[in-house]
Amino acid sequence: MIADRADRSLHDRLTRGASAVAYTLSIGFTVVILVTLLCVVGYLFTLGFSSLSLGFFTHLPTGAAQGDVGGMKHAVLGTLILIALASIVGIPLGLLTGIYLSEYDTGSKLATPIRFICDVLAGVPSIVVGILGYELLVRPLGHYNGYAGALALAFIMIPIVARTTEEMLRLVPGNYREASIGLGATKAETILQVIMPAATGSLVTGIMLAIARVAGETAPLLFTALGSRLLSTDPNEPMPSLTVQIFTYATGPSPDQQKLAWAGILVLIGLIFVLNLAIRFAASRRVGSKR
Repeated sequence: MIADRADRSLHDRLTRGASAVAYTLSIGFTVVILVTLLCVVGYLFTLGFSSLSLGFFTHLPTGAAQGDVGGMKHAVLGTLILIALASIVGIPLGLLTGIYLSEYDTGSKLATPIRFICDVLAGVPSIVVGILGYELLVRPLGHYNGYAGALALAFIMIPIVARTTEEMLRLVPGNYREASIGLGATKAETILQVIMPAATGSLVTGIMLAIARVAGETAPLLFTALGSRLLSTDPNEPMPSLTVQIFTYATGPSPDQQKLAWAGILVLIGLIFVLNLAIRFAASRRVGSKR
């Protein structure tokens, strides 16, 4: 009896000790990640903020290698257009694929191959997507264009949104579905009015991951949209973008253009941050209005 109590006491102490160690390691690694992130952001801020000015957003490149090299108004606008076009295609297709895999795959032989294809596509190098976009979209049309760049980015977005949507919808409790159908709602009404609102925050996170991924892509755009020093809002023409302009300036010999490239990197990170906050705010307002 005494021996059993002693064994249980020793086991409890070991369990509490292991739990304390795991908790300490979790906090430690979290601090390391946060400090590393702050160091990276601080380093980019230090290099890029000194070259950031109002002219960055209002001026076009002058073409000069030294002195006044202009701004990146064309690249900022081009990036927003490309992301918007890619989102129009990639987000709905990804959401519908994820909904099918989560809600309609019962007894379906297509679900497993679709999941496998999504997983493979999510790991395909972006330069491969760019080459495919060049062969399938640029060469048949005979010229580089923004539509090809947007579709290449959408191709990258779809598997990310699809797999995230599937996993997040599966986390919604099954009694939500049963209660909705029991009250006479159809399958589609249950998905649109019950399941998706319950997973709105998680779905927004998945969409933002996809947008953040494509917003920083350069290789697909080099092969499709190409880039331009001119202000262009016509997707049927070569479309400028921040990533391509940053790549051009950062790899060039001009120190002034390289400084502007650091400012472009800082603006690109800020753009993703603002998009993240805006979409999360809109999602939270939507969820709050339904309560």
